[in-house]
Amino acid sequence: MISRIYSRFCQTLPAPEGSRGLLVAFSGGLDSTVLLVLAARFAREHGLALRALHVHHGLSPNADEWVAHCEGVCQQLAVPLITARVQLQRGSGDSLEAQAREARYQSLAAHLGEGEWLLTAHHQDDQLETLLLALKRGAGLRGLAGMVPSQPFACGLLLRPLLEVSRAELADAAATLPHGWVEDESNQDTRYDRNFLRQQLIPLLKARWPAMAQTAARTMAICAEQEVLINELAESDWQRVGEGEALRIAPLHALSAARRNNLLRYWIRRQGGEMPSRELLGLLWQEVALARDDANPRLGLQGLECRRHQGRLHLVAPDLAPREEVLPIRLGEAIPLPDGLGTFRLWSSGGEGLRAPRADEPLSIRFQVAPGSMLKPTGRGGSRRLKKLLQEYGVPSWLRGRIPILYYGEQAALVAGLFVCDGFMTPEGGVGWEWRRAAPADGEIYGES
Repeated sequence: MISRIYSRFCQTLPAPEGSRGLLVAFSGGLDSTVLLVLAARFAREHGLALRALHVHHGLSPNADEWVAHCEGVCQQLAVPLITARVQLQRGSGDSLEAQAREARYQSLAAHLGEGEWLLTAHHQDDQLETLLLALKRGAGLRGLAGMVPSQPFACGLLLRPLLEVSRAELADAAATLPHGWVEDESNQDTRYDRNFLRQQLIPLLKARWPAMAQTAARTMAICAEQEVLINELAESDWQRVGEGEALRIAPLHALSAARRNNLLRYWIRRQGGEMPSRELLGLLWQEVALARDDANPRLGLQGLECRRHQGRLHLVAPDLAPREEVLPIRLGEAIPLPDGLGTFRLWSSGGEGLRAPRADEPLSIRFQVAPGSMLKPTGRGGSRRLKKLLQEYGVPSWLRGRIPILYYGEQAALVAGLFVCDGFMTPEGGVGWEWRRAAPADGEIYGES
């Protein structure tokens, strides 16, 4: 039995020449024990380094015994074992199940070396559980596609080489091994959704339809192919409709509702947002994209906010508030700006730039001007209020009050990324400036000289 599984195990893995080593997620349970035995054989045959990692969550009174068991199995297989101890916060609002999973993957990511493969023991029955949970959530194709056999992870690859192997096959293989395994008593607690499916629902489904897991796997594979196709379509539409990280609204009208929603989901996902419901997508289109020209609409999207400006849709951080700070700065200094606005730097350039400040003109960075103040950009014939100038320069409303303004004493000399005020430029012996962000978000402005 173990040899048949090993043959399928090898067929699912990439060419071993592409790996710098293997790291096995080893709980000590039945599934991961079989996985570790398979990985040890594969590593020996291909001359690869192999390590196992056990995460001690501290949730079970038997957790220390599990560590001891894992140490014994790894000694028998001559596999180095790493034990990562994590602490979970009861009553934090997140389920312990979700916290444990997050902590587990954080530990695995921290220990995975450059170019290494992380192997996990997810199998065919786990895929069926994943499909049923996705149906419960009302997931789209992305959720119904389930777990993929290979995906980038941390600085290497996450591989699931047992996805086509049933739990029953793994149990038969484990029974032939001398190592034994641990049983997590929490797996019997049907308050957890996965355990309810595993203990109560899936046995009924398999009793009625024995091939349920295999047919579900085929369905998930088809969903995965369809997901690839709609992503390719979305990428093609993005190339025509996207501009920077914004979406131009006019060409969206030419798309069918289904195709437009597909592009909107793609756009939100590529900027790190969570998938919105169909209802929320409808609100985005009706209340933001189709709002009156003089409106300033905004819609919350779980950690992001959709805004409209000059015929384009933007995704920005929510609740971007104007800044009120006054930050002293000196020549040759780079200072951090508040609220993730990056850094601002000044230096003596020797060439064209801002004139050197006088002794009575201390330099500072601010984000506002005094009410009623008028500014005159270099080369313009008259002065205007900052609000009007920002409108002329096309600055979105959510960025106003968040743009660094360099002051000489009590006079604004530079609005970063937009203009230098009249009387502050010099052709030589000047001061250079730079406003830099490590990862600019949509609609943000840079400025330097």
